Amino acid sequence: MPGRLEGKVAIITGAASGIGLEASLLFAQEGAHVVCADINQEAVIRTVAKIHELVGTTADDQPPRAIAVPCDVSREEQVKALVDQAETVYGKLDIMFNNAGIMHPADDNALTTEERIWDLTMSINVKGVWFGCKYAIAAMRRNGGGAIVNTASFVALVGAATPQLAYTASKGAVLAMSRELAMVHARENIRVNSLCPGPLRTPLLMDFLDTPEKKERRLVHVPMGRFGEAIEQARAALFLVSDEASYVTGTDFAVDGGLTGAYVTPEGETRSVAPKGLA
Repeated sequence: MPGRLEGKVAIITGAASGIGLEASLLFAQEGAHVVCADINQEAVIRTVAKIHELVGTTADDQPPRAIAVPCDVSREEQVKALVDQAETVYGKLDIMFNNAGIMHPADDNALTTEERIWDLTMSINVKGVWFGCKYAIAAMRRNGGGAIVNTASFVALVGAATPQLAYTASKGAVLAMSRELAMVHARENIRVNSLCPGPLRTPLLMDFLDTPEKKERRLVHVPMGRFGEAIEQARAALFLVSDEASYVTGTDFAVDGGLTGAYVTPEGETRSVAPKGLA
């Protein structure tokens, strides 16, 4: 039986670990050719090796099932080269998963976050998504359409109990950017959605929540009572880029263990599920 992405070509940034790694493996298993991009060249090469272990390699006269491309998404020329390479190797681009991002350990509140941390976070988390969309949309126009998923976060919807101002602001920008691009390009058969993960058991968050107290402060807000897994986000991304989501665009797709649902009332007001002293 053909996979849900059979014949599609996908670029996934941040493919060396976490959501990007799991999405790369899953998309390939569902039939896609996957261009795996990450600033960590050695690690993204390992991602491609895992794909070939899972789904096998192609004949010598056929394009490979996956390729590794080192890419710093904050550098426009590197993102352009990434999309160019996808089109050169595979002839088209159907899917762009702008997943690469950082959560810097020195990111804190408005009083203590340094300007260099703010600028670095915005450069990767916002400009990187913009560059990815910019060149993916051009390629998708040449292909007659496509699907873009941009990784945002639940903190863009409700804020973070543990201060991380630059990260939260950057993900809010991703939401706004994705909504506008969805509206502008809807009639070009280009869909754009945001994926809003809840707290995940990935190195990105676990390194930031580096004490038991910080972990509990985050986890106490999640009705399901656990951190999410990267594969759960990859499955959500798979739905958003598949033809099953053909009428879905401009959404903030929350996959967060019920966290944002616990914060927002039917009247649109926010509430906290945390015990007193932890909200």
